[in-house]
Amino acid sequence: MPRPRQPGRHRRPEPLVAPEDAPALVLAVPGAPSAATRGLAEEVVSIARSELPGLDARIAYLDGDDAEFPTLQSVLARAAEERTARYEQAVAAGVEGIKAPDGPVAVVVPLLAGPDSALLRQVRQAVMESRVAADLTDVLGPHPLLAEALHVRLSEAGLARADRARLFTVATAADGIILASVGGDEAVQAAGITGMLLAARLAVPVMAAALDQEGSIASVAEQLRGSGSQQLALAPYLIGPEIDAALVTAAAEEAGCATADPLGPYPAIGKLALAKYTTALGIAPQQPQGAPVR
Repeated sequence: MPRPRQPGRHRRPEPLVAPEDAPALVLAVPGAPSAATRGLAEEVVSIARSELPGLDARIAYLDGDDAEFPTLQSVLARAAEERTARYEQAVAAGVEGIKAPDGPVAVVVPLLAGPDSALLRQVRQAVMESRVAADLTDVLGPHPLLAEALHVRLSEAGLARADRARLFTVATAADGIILASVGGDEAVQAAGITGMLLAARLAVPVMAAALDQEGSIASVAEQLRGSGSQQLALAPYLIGPEIDAALVTAAAEEAGCATADPLGPYPAIGKLALAKYTTALGIAPQQPQGAPVR
């Protein structure tokens, strides 16, 4: 038997559940599809499903082949077909009060930490070509949870203290961070906002630079060294699939610094993707909060 709800102001809030027949969350994954990319995307949607029971979450690839890796157009078309089929089955079964489906079939969430006009144009084009009613959300950042994720990736690589409140040192801790983004000047500006949050966590200077602009990483490394930083680290402000990992390695070598891993399927990525979806539907007015600076 379920336990009775605790009365009074300290009772626990009712868990959020996906509304019946809610639009699908379609995660739009950029870059060349691969088994590793699919595994990352599956972890992200798994986190989203665990946060919102009943969520219909699907994965689509901007450069898919519709065999092993379904394209965004085909995923949207299938979602629309399935919604129509459910309605027709309900009508045939004589379900009372059934309404014809309306509103968006899906909410498309780009798997991008920051803005990338070329990739976002590709997403919009795919949605238009599908001829399916779908909402498109913003990218995941900037957000305090991404600063937290960057901090964790740096600490995992031995390039930052895991917790400044604890009295221990990391011999390889960086005293200057290059936040590497993709998407040109707009992406650098957006990354800079998350960079300020990361700088507050680490108490070291953080500067954003563009991986897709020649010389940008090396130029920022020179600026940091000119201001007194000697031991630099590259923190990819990337989830992973959107760029060839070899470019990150080459940029770090050019700048003469160590590098952390991309954000990958860090739990915050799934939570932010879900927050974009629920906000688009108006069922979650508040986004997930970042961990406090320690």
